[in-house]
Amino acid sequence: MRIFQVINVRWFNATAWYAVTLSKLLADAGHEVLVLTQAGTQSEAVAREAGLNTVSVDLNTTNPVRFAAAARHIIQLLRAHRPDIVNCHRGEGFFLWGLLKLLGFHYRLVRTRGDQRPPRSDAINRWLHAGVADAVVVTNRRMADYFLHKMRTPGHGLWLIHGGVDTAKFHFDQAGRDKVREEFGFGPDDLVVGLLGRFDRVKGHKETIEAVAALRRRGMDNIRLFLIGFDTAMTSDQIKAHIADAGIGDITRISGRRDDVAACVSALDIGVVASLWSEAIARSALEIMAAERPLVSTNVGVMPDLVDPAVLVDPEDVDGLAGAIGAVAEDPALRDQVLAAQKRTMSQLTLDEFLKRTLNLYQSLVDGD
Repeated sequence: MRIFQVINVRWFNATAWYAVTLSKLLADAGHEVLVLTQAGTQSEAVAREAGLNTVSVDLNTTNPVRFAAAARHIIQLLRAHRPDIVNCHRGEGFFLWGLLKLLGFHYRLVRTRGDQRPPRSDAINRWLHAGVADAVVVTNRRMADYFLHKMRTPGHGLWLIHGGVDTAKFHFDQAGRDKVREEFGFGPDDLVVGLLGRFDRVKGHKETIEAVAALRRRGMDNIRLFLIGFDTAMTSDQIKAHIADAGIGDITRISGRRDDVAACVSALDIGVVASLWSEAIARSALEIMAAERPLVSTNVGVMPDLVDPAVLVDPEDVDGLAGAIGAVAEDPALRDQVLAAQKRTMSQLTLDEFLKRTLNLYQSLVDGD
């Protein structure tokens, strides 16, 4: 198939990761993939590093002259490549792709919604998603419910396709675990609790820090905290201020930017996703689960699809988070239950399954011509 993946995402966030990963899988499977990006963005750089064929189109502009130029550019690309599928991973420009389809360009239009913010449920948006797009892909059940009930998207046009994780890269690594724990001063009897994610308020670092501090005050002397991440929307100094306020500077370590993320994840005894909102795709959660680390999480976004209900807590609930971490640490039966549930979930979330489900969708659309 000839496929356009439209990834006009400025930052390399979960939406961009989902789109670039999918594009690479499709290209490696022998399909002709053209990735349309926003010039000069992290997403464009990552797509090029992955060896993908990219072209920049300014779909995010609000300038009428530039938008007209972008439309002309897209028309040229459509005439040159004649794609079977156009998959839009962002809302900006989606109306243009829908309009061009209505004007006679022959392609199947897919809107992939990898953002947890629901679209406006107005008449035009409902018409675009239900009457113009040939399919809508969502990455979690909550968004699926929204499209079914609020956007009135027909069930046959709605596809739930979770992202996949590279299990060749992310798996439990004993040697990596030992090396990282020695590097950061974690002993064999330490209980290392870790949060993997960019430094951003949404990720709940403050709540995780406070939960670990609470467990230490309750007598869990061997608990340690490992924050696997680096400066983005928040700085390391801001994170360190939260650590100092909680009084756990002596038991907390920050990884900084690392090339051995899989080894850092393997160094954990319990993983945490403490996000306050978002997590439509939850890349870090998949990586923690693939490394066979029991995961405790807030019940935002896709997380109820992935995590055992026994270890799901409300966002910002520090006591609940501490309780869930403590329960997994102290109750072997619960730990085994969580790991068994994760194993079942991860069997359906490999890259092979990600590609297979997407191709099932694309092929059904092409065969419907």
